Amino acid sequence: MTSSNYAGVLQRIQSALDAARGVFARFTPGEIEAEYKTGHDPVTEADRAVDAVLRQNLLREGEGWLSEESVDDPSRLEKSRVWVVDPLDGTREFVLGLPEFCVSIAFVENGRPVAGGIYNPATRETIIGSIDSGVLYNGQPARPSQKTSLKGALILASRSEVKRGEWQQFTGGEFEVRPMGSVAYKLALVAAGRADITFTLTPKHEWDVAAGAALVESAGGFVTTLDNTPLRCNNRNPLLSGLLASGPGLRDELLRLIRQPSPATQE
Repeated sequence: MTSSNYAGVLQRIQSALDAARGVFARFTPGEIEAEYKTGHDPVTEADRAVDAVLRQNLLREGEGWLSEESVDDPSRLEKSRVWVVDPLDGTREFVLGLPEFCVSIAFVENGRPVAGGIYNPATRETIIGSIDSGVLYNGQPARPSQKTSLKGALILASRSEVKRGEWQQFTGGEFEVRPMGSVAYKLALVAAGRADITFTLTPKHEWDVAAGAALVESAGGFVTTLDNTPLRCNNRNPLLSGLLASGPGLRDELLRLIRQPSPATQE
């Protein structure tokens, strides 16, 4: 990783993830009180505490900051280098004690996520990388799935989307659909080859997907938005259409799968 142009950025990401690990040691998943923000999204003391240590470890003079748990500072729009973070992606799972949450850190340069890191405190997985260094999974080089067919593929689905019935059209195929929390964690697992595909059918914020997308691209995988345009971050409105990600050989199969009409829309 030291040969990367982003070696210093990666060191900061690792330091921030280490600091977040120390914060999480103070909390027990499933035994923490949550408040509820507008829109019924939970937030905990852990979200805020991790946000503070991330800012302290990551942010330098001249860089922008976009975090789910920070008041948005529009001056980030004038910066070419911006941190896009979610201190705790999967807060709902954290509150329930499900091991599907993570710290998510992305470094964005001129709108492109070029480096990222995630840490899941429950499973003790760290996935970190940049577009010119590749990706490490718990310190070992990793690459995405090399599959070229959906047959036998593992697709990680949004737990909430499945619960609402939005994935009904994808059941009964030749692949396995596994519901899971935290889109950042799902994307990181695809980057590391622990799953073949993940996608979201509903809009997501930049802080949900930027780090995971950086990791998938850094590992050599395929990433695009739900409307099949390249992911660009540090927008005035950080809400994006959904995101698709897979190993490189599954790109066309994934796009076909997403574009097929659902049974509800067929005559």
